[in-house]
Amino acid sequence: MFRLFDKIDRNEVYIIAEMSANHGGSIDKALQIVRQSADAGADCMKIQTYTADTMTIDCDNEYFRICGGLWDGYKLHDLYAEAGTPWEWQMRIKEECEKCGMDFLSTPFDNTAVDFLEGLQVEAYKIASFELGDIPLIEYTASKGKPMIISCGMGSVEDIQDAIDACDRVGNNQIVLLKCCSEYPANWTDMHLANISDMKQRFGVPVGLSDHSMGSLGAVVGVTLGACVIEKHICLDGVESADSGFSMPIDDFKQMVQDIKNAKEIYGSVSYGLHGGEKENIMFQRSLFAVKDIYKGEIFTKDNIRSIRPGYGMKPKYYKEVLGKFSLRDVKYGEPITQDMIL
Repeated sequence: MFRLFDKIDRNEVYIIAEMSANHGGSIDKALQIVRQSADAGADCMKIQTYTADTMTIDCDNEYFRICGGLWDGYKLHDLYAEAGTPWEWQMRIKEECEKCGMDFLSTPFDNTAVDFLEGLQVEAYKIASFELGDIPLIEYTASKGKPMIISCGMGSVEDIQDAIDACDRVGNNQIVLLKCCSEYPANWTDMHLANISDMKQRFGVPVGLSDHSMGSLGAVVGVTLGACVIEKHICLDGVESADSGFSMPIDDFKQMVQDIKNAKEIYGSVSYGLHGGEKENIMFQRSLFAVKDIYKGEIFTKDNIRSIRPGYGMKPKYYKEVLGKFSLRDVKYGEPITQDMIL
């Protein structure tokens, strides 16, 4: 049972570890990533299902070469050939996820990938930011009736609404949107996590964060802004890949999971008044006390009562009301002033 909506319904954060190319061409490394991600607290392992030929064509002109950034100089076909996860591994990876008690998720990049993943009996799909505008792919994927997690990097409001409408046309309303900045790594100034709350209100569906920034700060801020899903690229120490330069080592990922839980706990809910250990510290508030002996029938004055710590007497807001009133009994120096003393 895919646990995404169960966790969202419990107001918990669903955490996706993205393997991407970080298996480094080794099935053993891929399975190691699964096991270590589960141990680190991930709810789900995500991979990608494509081949170089389903992503692009093997063409060497200027349109198909990357200039600048992490993959500077790569030909697109070569990059995808190097970074892809072989389809023959994917059932084995899914089985390892199940063995570790973790959900399995993949991003299909064309209809053949969707058909392949249906054969694996996947329980949900992820749509990548760069495919947000591929409405035929989104519609075909959504037609399978599985939860749709849709990254919205680079997407306008219209683009995002088009993707939601594509799901609606085939009767699929199991949608989670992910705020995303499609830079690798993402600069903080480009992330605009304020969109999270706006997306929730605008589109009326749960919203999470696909975080490509370095470290865990983006994820923590995202959670405090209402993100119900966090997706993060993870890697093994010492394994170089096309994606390792912006991915998070497993040990850091484990700390991020704890940071997210702590952030969620800190955020809490709207609640005023005393909480937990505060109840033990209420004595340190100020209250009204006798600072001289006061005899029965004597008037309360500025000379014989004051607002001081601790907090066993009446609240200081009653100070002016008490002044000029008569004492109903003797009150000793250092005794709290209470309502039953006042005439």
